[in-house]
Amino acid sequence: MFISFEGIDGCGKSTQARLLARHLEAQGRPVLLTREPGGSEGAEAVRALLVEGDPGRWSPVTELLLYMAARRDNLERRIAPALARGDWVVSDRWTDSTRVYQATRGGDRVMVDALQDLVIAREPDLTFVIDMEPERALARGLARGHEEDRFEQLGLDFQHTVRAGYAALARDYPDRIRVVDGDADADTVAARVRALLP
Repeated sequence: MFISFEGIDGCGKSTQARLLARHLEAQGRPVLLTREPGGSEGAEAVRALLVEGDPGRWSPVTELLLYMAARRDNLERRIAPALARGDWVVSDRWTDSTRVYQATRGGDRVMVDALQDLVIAREPDLTFVIDMEPERALARGLARGHEEDRFEQLGLDFQHTVRAGYAALARDYPDRIRVVDGDADADTVAARVRALLP
């Protein structure tokens, strides 16, 4: 299976992606754990352009194209080969992030979906949206204090808008997306995620 984790910044999705990968590996399943943007060498180079620096660094369309370029490289070099081998793939974000973040920042959801179909043409089999109150998530995200805080810098109103975007996406893709209450300790949230595995 190809599983992605989504959610607002600081919600714990990266932790949950790691915990699920460990759980699957403990069951003897081969797992590729990856992230977006990033995962492959080329995509990691693009990542620095996207998650560091001034929040207004790129126009929405330029930002969208950079994300799609990174995603395509990761798909070609790591994800598609892993799936072809029969491995499980667990990704910290995928195109749903682009659908929510770039559309929220003035981008065009129609353009995102068109590029997804044309350039990527692969959706996850299952997506977990880790849902959390933006106030708590933003405080957690900013407390990390690292250079990859470009989106946290956009503030609380932005995080509320992103959360609403994920809720709308869950309604758009009910067969694929599962919303998980992330307002608990990591082990409790991990148990909630595992309970939703097919």
